[in-house]
Amino acid sequence: MLGTGFFERKFGQSKAKFIFDFDDAIWLQNVSAANKKFQWLKNPEKTAEIASVADLILVGNQYLENYAKKFNANAEIVPTTIDTKEYDPTGYKREQDGTVCIGWSGSITTIQHFKWAKPFLKKIKDKYGDSVTFKVIGDENYGDEELGVKALPWRREDEIREISSFDIGIMPLPDDEWARGKCGLKGLQYMALNVPTIMSPVGINNEIIQDNENGYLADEESEWLDKLTRLIESPELRNTIGKAGRQTVIDHYSFTSLKYRYLTLFNNL
Repeated sequence: MLGTGFFERKFGQSKAKFIFDFDDAIWLQNVSAANKKFQWLKNPEKTAEIASVADLILVGNQYLENYAKKFNANAEIVPTTIDTKEYDPTGYKREQDGTVCIGWSGSITTIQHFKWAKPFLKKIKDKYGDSVTFKVIGDENYGDEELGVKALPWRREDEIREISSFDIGIMPLPDDEWARGKCGLKGLQYMALNVPTIMSPVGINNEIIQDNENGYLADEESEWLDKLTRLIESPELRNTIGKAGRQTVIDHYSFTSLKYRYLTLFNNL
C-alpha cells in the first residue's frame, strides 16, 4: 500500500522463493468511488516490477497470464477455486413463497455492474411484477425503488445462506480491460450452490459457462431478457442448469480438483 516495489525487490534478492499471485488487472489505474480517497496510495505500474523479480507468478486466467509473461516467463494459470464442501446446496433450503429471486453479489466497488443491468431488470420487473424479486449483496447503502431493492451488506458469515436464496444468479460485466481480468468468483459461487447462472461473455466467463448447458451467457439486452425469461418460467430448467453448474465447479474449479496443481507448482520451485 506504499506505492513502491522496494520490499518485493528485496524479497526477490533473498534465498526465499517469492511467489506473486494476482487475480485482477491490477496494472490498470482503476479506482472506485468508494476508494477514491486512497487513490494516492495506488501505483499500478509497480505490478510489472514485482512480476519481474518473482520466482513464480500465479494468475487466474489467460488474460492475466498474457500480461505477466511480458515480464516473467514463469507464470502459470490456476483458476479461482471454491470449497465445495463449504458451498453445499443441501445445507440451505429457500422458502417457497411463489416468487423467483434474481440475485447479484458483489461489493461497494463493483455495484456499478449491477446498475449496468438495471434497464433489462426493469423490463423483467414490468413483465412479471411481484412474482419476481431482486436481492443485491455487497453495498448496504444501495437501493432502488423501481426494482424494490434494498441492498444487504456483505458478511462472510451470511454469504452462503444469502446466495442460496437466489433462484437465478447474475454476473453482468462491461467488456473492458478491467472486467477481462476478472476470474469469475461470483459466478462460481452461484454455480457451486446450484443457482442457475447468467454471465456476460467477458474474459474467463466464456470458459466457465457452456451456454445452454451449465449456465447462460448473455451480451445484448435481448439475450438477457430471453434467458432470464426462460429460467423464470421453468423451475425444471432452473434445477437442471443449477445442477450442471455445480458439477462444473466440482470438476474444474474446486479445491479438490486443483490442490495438486498448486502443490506441484510449489514443489517445482
